[in-house]
Amino acid sequence: MPKKQLIGTVVSDKMEKTVVVEVETRKRHPVYHKVIKRGKKFKAHNEIGAKVGDTVKIEETRPLSKNKTWKVIESTKSQAPSSKSQTAVF
Repeated sequence: MPKKQLIGTVVSDKMEKTVVVEVETRKRHPVYHKVIKRGKKFKAHNEIGAKVGDTVKIEETRPLSKNKTWKVIESTKSQAPSSKSQTAVF
């Protein structure tokens, strides 16, 4: 059976070798047909050095600790907004 893989965004990297990844799912409401966004946070083992704001792919693995059963397998660095100075006109 293949391992599950999810794509999410790193929301915390304050632990050593662990990041918190938020995975957003979209689901249509069965009655009202409105798209509902739900987020779930996973703790993942981080050997590749992903930082806050990065988009990462996580994969299911054996339990590494009480709450950590995922590992980061791929990281896409987030695009930081350009640092153009904006001048206000008064």
